[in-house]
Amino acid sequence: MKAQMVVAAAFVAASLAAGAAMPKVMVMVDEKALGSVSTSEIETMAVRKLAEKGVETVDQSMVQANLERIQKALRGAGDSRASAVLGREFGADVMLIGEAVSKPNAAKIGDSNLRSYIASVSFRAVRVDNSVNVASSSESATVIAMDDISGSSKALKAAGEKALDAVIPVLIVKWDSSGDASPTANAKVAIEITVGGMDQVWKLKETRVRLKGMRAVSGVRQKSYSQGAAIFRVESSIPSEELAEELVLNPPEGLKIQVVEIKPTVLSLRVVEKPEE
Repeated sequence: MKAQMVVAAAFVAASLAAGAAMPKVMVMVDEKALGSVSTSEIETMAVRKLAEKGVETVDQSMVQANLERIQKALRGAGDSRASAVLGREFGADVMLIGEAVSKPNAAKIGDSNLRSYIASVSFRAVRVDNSVNVASSSESATVIAMDDISGSSKALKAAGEKALDAVIPVLIVKWDSSGDASPTANAKVAIEITVGGMDQVWKLKETRVRLKGMRAVSGVRQKSYSQGAAIFRVESSIPSEELAEELVLNPPEGLKIQVVEIKPTVLSLRVVEKPEE
């Protein structure tokens, strides 16, 4: 494990020196001191360590503003697809999901007031574009302290340090080796396309036909159609911005395409009737 970490660290250093593109990471850590008290020490440490590697993170104040919903997502964090949807909403490329807990040993050490505290921390990194787990780590640590507050904090930090030092370099290596979120000639990325302005069925049909006729697109699936909006899921061999450009330049028959929003795995479009010449 140590040898792998050294190799990963060396690769990260080389990537930084070469100016390689880094992912934007959203950090979510469900951490409890003394088994039940919510804290944010590991989350803060994760953001700091990512910043030291040149990795941008989602603004945690924005995450805190959606705390109740985030907590529900944490409870279901075993579902990589649900985690990916949440990360996409916040503009992240990778979700770094963690669980951390510290507990005191019931017995004191000898006749002293010293007590041992043990903490366990685990992390899992999930790519937002394809819901694939790219890295994971799990570490524990035991410390000795005289009071619950300092003992719990020291144990969490010790275990968190080891877990983050194991997962972050691998996360960066896997991201860089995959050529970031942009699809390659042999790889396709799932893109969700929402198209508004579908007030008539023929517009829906022509849009579907156009998508199926594109060389860069495969696996076209219409997920829903309601109240003038349709949602398609496609596999694209070109980035979402290029896909949008191609649709604008070569729109469905009788229609024009307006671009509302472009994200790496999400397109929001609107169709309008093409004026008669």
